[in-house]
Amino acid sequence: MFTTLAATAATHVGPWAAGFGWVFFLIPIFWFLVIGLIIFLVSRNRRRYWANGGPEGYGPPWARGASAEQTLGQRFANGDIDETEYRARLEVLRANRPNA
Repeated sequence: MFTTLAATAATHVGPWAAGFGWVFFLIPIFWFLVIGLIIFLVSRNRRRYWANGGPEGYGPPWARGASAEQTLGQRFANGDIDETEYRARLEVLRANRPNA
């Protein structure tokens, strides 16, 4: 009886008798896609957060608080730099704008 049961079980194991076959490659591909999607969503949200300025001290330099021209103007108003240096630095700032 046990030999008949063992022989029946060995011959009728179903479609997975030979192992996973090509389906084995779908498992790592699935996890690569899941991890890639998570990385994409995190980086997209970070870029959006930086584009809006983020908290003080974070984000791209042109989106933080006071602009370089305002800081330069404040230094000129305080007397830290003279007019010649102010105009020279202002010209450099305006020539090197990121969105100019």
